[in-house]
Amino acid sequence: MALWAKAQQLQGESLRQVHAVYGNHFPIEVRHFLAPWIENKMLTEIDPENAEHYQYAANFVETLIKELENKAASMETEELFLTRIKLQEAAEYFKVQYLNNPMMLIRVIRHCLGTEMALVKQAEGVIGASPVHQVMSPSPCLPRNNLEITQQIETLRQRTQETGENLRQMEQEHEAFALEYHELTKVQASIQHVQNNPLTQSPDVEKQLRAKKESLAQKVNQRVVELLKTRALLAEKHKDTVVGIGSLQGRVLDDELIRWKREQQLAGNGVPFVNSLDIIQEWCEALSEIIWQNRQQIKDSERLRTKFAIDPPGSVDILPTLNTQITQLLSSLVTSTFIIEKQPPQVMKTNTRFTSSVRLLVGPKLNVHMSPPQVSVSIISEAQANTLLKNDKMAKGDTSGEILNNTGSMEYHKSTRHLSVHFRNMQLRKIKRTEKKGSESVMDEKFSLLFQSKFSVGGGELVFQVWTLSLPVVVIVHGNQEPHAWATVTWDNAFAEPGRIPFVVPDRVPWGQVSETLSTKFKAATGRGLTSGNLKYLGSKAFRNHNAGDNPNGIITWSQFCKEPLPDRNFTFWEWFYAIKKLTREHLRGPWVDNIIHGFISRNQTVDMLKLRPRGTFMLRYSDSELGGITIAWHGENDEILMIQPFNTKDFTIRSLADRIFDLKYLTHLYPDIPKDVAFHKYYTPADPADRNATNGYVRQILVAHVPAASLSEGMLSYPNTPASNHMERLSPESQFGQPSPSVLRQAAETPQSVSAHEIEYPIIDDDFPLEGFEFNSMVTDMIQSYKAQ
Repeated sequence: MALWAKAQQLQGESLRQVHAVYGNHFPIEVRHFLAPWIENKMLTEIDPENAEHYQYAANFVETLIKELENKAASMETEELFLTRIKLQEAAEYFKVQYLNNPMMLIRVIRHCLGTEMALVKQAEGVIGASPVHQVMSPSPCLPRNNLEITQQIETLRQRTQETGENLRQMEQEHEAFALEYHELTKVQASIQHVQNNPLTQSPDVEKQLRAKKESLAQKVNQRVVELLKTRALLAEKHKDTVVGIGSLQGRVLDDELIRWKREQQLAGNGVPFVNSLDIIQEWCEALSEIIWQNRQQIKDSERLRTKFAIDPPGSVDILPTLNTQITQLLSSLVTSTFIIEKQPPQVMKTNTRFTSSVRLLVGPKLNVHMSPPQVSVSIISEAQANTLLKNDKMAKGDTSGEILNNTGSMEYHKSTRHLSVHFRNMQLRKIKRTEKKGSESVMDEKFSLLFQSKFSVGGGELVFQVWTLSLPVVVIVHGNQEPHAWATVTWDNAFAEPGRIPFVVPDRVPWGQVSETLSTKFKAATGRGLTSGNLKYLGSKAFRNHNAGDNPNGIITWSQFCKEPLPDRNFTFWEWFYAIKKLTREHLRGPWVDNIIHGFISRNQTVDMLKLRPRGTFMLRYSDSELGGITIAWHGENDEILMIQPFNTKDFTIRSLADRIFDLKYLTHLYPDIPKDVAFHKYYTPADPADRNATNGYVRQILVAHVPAASLSEGMLSYPNTPASNHMERLSPESQFGQPSPSVLRQAAETPQSVSAHEIEYPIIDDDFPLEGFEFNSMVTDMIQSYKAQ
């Protein structure tokens, strides 16, 4: 039997749990009408965390939307009208929400099906899980305790419905009491009339009236006792509900939403981010609805209590306190769910356009969009942010800069059910900085964008002033300030603690945490993280100690990270790492991902490794001495280990690393023993046949890499007719090519030799190329003949 068929046969609490796991993020109607198709597709082994499965997930979402549209179109009968509308809305929602994030829908469906499977297994008394269950187990990538929270929401809904019924019954009892009391007063009036006119009334009439009065009085007294009991019971139920709402709301806001914000901050360092905000919105909307209903019930109870003031002596009315508490819960929910969905750039350059968006999670349920609120944005300093948190308000005009296009109206998007505003063209024109102390720089100073709004709910009954702060922002005015600014942001994102005073971060942290952050950032930028060997090497550089790199508990300071220059260098550890990350991202991403760049390895270790390999074996390592440089080290003739002067971004804009390696014929195998053409062939620039054709009577030329000293030491020339000499000083690139470079030094085998690679222009000549009709001088003719002879 299909899983959905089994799930529909569940009873009681299990069935309610199945219903609770579905929502607007994945409507239960979609599950029902596409059950066989979904189960058939989702039984396939697909890992939402595997990037290689992304295309499959994208195809799945597109096909699902088409299936939904087709199913909706087939529902032509009047009875299915509302269902057709629901499926059409779901299709539109999926287009907006999941087409660009298909993995999220895979996680959602896996979670729903996994929950069904677990409940079915539990009902069948099956211990353990089948392979299918393991495939569809609830995804840990969704907000934790998803099922438990939805169950608590369902419990609160049921309790609210019960108190609503109790309130209606109490109103009926009050009405019955009013009727009986009114009847009693009429009887009392009749008795009074008889007593005032004894001659006109029979004594039996008064007797009957008094008996009736006694009976009614007993009924009224009994009614009062029941009313007081009902009132007390209902008040206690409301008290329990308010406590339950407070507990659940704390869990949603203080755990799940805070966790989402923390994960959003870590995403600034490259940590994978699962945007589960739609699920959190469903929880918050459910809470807002439950809170509003309970608030109305408590107010109605207060109204009845005031109308019929029959409280016994010594009783305590807890309804005003409950009303205050429930209103505070609503206020806390509204103000906490005014959040920044898309953070502004954390390194912000003045006079540069940037974007951001804010969203009110409970706006649709409270009908805030009926009178769209205005949102304004300003930039404030760290001290101003502290003042704001302490006083919950800002002095008018108290900002630290000027932002253009800083106001907007929140809009309700029906397809996504989002109430949000997107600022597309903000620009920071001016910034006011605080006075610096000691070694502080402008790149250490943190600001924050303050988003503010004001709106009312309940027909103006409640007015909310809401605000929220962005993640810390570092403002720069020039590109050369960017590396240090990113150091400040990276450190803050990684080591900020929940509930901190803005924007305090520890000055000293364990190396294990720092190394994890560096690996995450490198992976986000280049596609592959760092190995334990890479991190050990980075640790030795950060600590300025070759033996300290493998101690994850070693404490590294902020100054060591990005303030103090490395030994014998004019740059810091972070500047060196940042430059390498930038070089790899822009020019070496493919080779790095393919693991053919050793990269973070010391010079001495490189020498030791290459000495054990045959001549012609080479390695690629990042330069210690230059920012954003990579060098080629290889085992040359006479057991010498040579290293080419590091290449940088400027070099790779002229000719790629793979093409340079191709040019250097004496490089034969990538360490340990991979033929270089096997390792780099897919990165070689293909030859263009058009280059072989003359244009306007000229022969085209190409640039190739050439290392004069290496050519001599190998006893060969990489390319013919290259200027050379047996005297090393004449091979100096400075004298031969007019480009400054370190001299070529011959040293012992243990010490690598630094040499320089240069681009040489060569004409492209082929036997099929018609030379007739061109006139060359004698030197060019000799060169061509020499080339063709070879």
